[in-house]
Amino acid sequence: MAKFELKLPKMGESVAEATITNWLKEVGDTIEADEPVLEIATDKVDSEVPSEVEGKLVEKLFEADDVVQVGQTIAIIETEGEIPAGSDDDELDLDLDDEGEEEEYAEEVAESVEAAKETAGSKDFSDASRFYSPLVKNIAKEEGIDLDELEEVEGTGKDNRVTKDDILAYVENREKGTSTKQKPKAKQAPSADTGKMAGAKADSEKVVPSGEDEIIEMSRMGKMIAHHMVDSAQTSAHVQSFIEVDVTNIWNWRNKHKNDFQKKEGEKLTFTPIFMEAVAKAIRDFPLINISVDGDKIIKKKNINLGMAAALPDGNLIVPVIRNADQLNLVGLAKKVNDLANRARQNKLKPDDIQGGTYTVTNVGTFGSIMGTPIINQPQVAILALGAIRKVPAVIETPDGDFIGIRYKMFLSHSYDHRVVNGALGGQFVQRVAQYLEGFDKDREI
Repeated sequence: MAKFELKLPKMGESVAEATITNWLKEVGDTIEADEPVLEIATDKVDSEVPSEVEGKLVEKLFEADDVVQVGQTIAIIETEGEIPAGSDDDELDLDLDDEGEEEEYAEEVAESVEAAKETAGSKDFSDASRFYSPLVKNIAKEEGIDLDELEEVEGTGKDNRVTKDDILAYVENREKGTSTKQKPKAKQAPSADTGKMAGAKADSEKVVPSGEDEIIEMSRMGKMIAHHMVDSAQTSAHVQSFIEVDVTNIWNWRNKHKNDFQKKEGEKLTFTPIFMEAVAKAIRDFPLINISVDGDKIIKKKNINLGMAAALPDGNLIVPVIRNADQLNLVGLAKKVNDLANRARQNKLKPDDIQGGTYTVTNVGTFGSIMGTPIINQPQVAILALGAIRKVPAVIETPDGDFIGIRYKMFLSHSYDHRVVNGALGGQFVQRVAQYLEGFDKDREI
């Protein structure tokens, strides 16, 4: 019998840790090769960890809600055969032929369990509103810092995460009695929206539920989305431009070709790839909409990576990314859109699938809305909302005069960061998208 160490796999360049959300297998269960053993969540996406071998689960080194670093051993699987090629040299193998060896192995496993638990940090932080690394949790635990106090520590890491230096500086100031918090970072000038949110937060803290009220705990994804939206509203000066578009030619063309398209390509032809194609063309015309802001500097993105908001099974939204969308034809866009949407519905997106977006498109028309005012997906500077397509009476201009006819129309809602995108650029961009859509060639071949 050999022992295989199931490790947390690498999940993307910027992903260093993950939280265990659910064990799909229990100790003693038989596991097939490539069968999922547990579910994990990162600050990017949820996914499953499959077993590389066939065997029996004999040890779980972490529990649900523990944070695990990439490369850490999370479980021990007992296998009948040899450890597969490519496994780490330090993995537990060895045939345990006598009782002494079994006891020695049991002691090693027990030590591994204790070390893993200590690395995972205190589970008292499971209700935290942001992620804390095991190192930060351990320091907080040793210094007697509870969750409420830890939440007050200002983080200088990515997404305001508390780093090792942040927590050590806080502890030092705490011991000196000079401050109960770190020195706050420079604040932005308060806006009307910021004031409203601050007031809303203060009001929410005063809410006292009655005995008949139902209290629903926010999901991890819900908490992340809430913080991301508030941070975006506080970071960017949101301005919107709206334009109505006649998409009759697109409506008729799609209805004419959708069946042939599915037979030929094996894919459904939705409106989304057609809209994405128009957006990518408009970004090439207005590259300063494809930027990010870093302090006083503007980063002009080389690639056009379009994010498309997609619904998850729990009702939350996630934004997978179509990379180099301007280099794909309509067939390529359709395949990419369908693939990302299907994997989002099945919770099978990978962290790399939702990274690197430079501009986002969201379809509020899916829910029947004719328009919306979407919040910018940081660190981008603009986002486009697609409204529902409606059949409406409209004035049709012809060489013989104006007539009233039935047309298919929709609204485009463009939110952009007024710090770096002025009204002219924001308005001209969405106008150009409309021009591409209205100028769609109804005689176009697939």
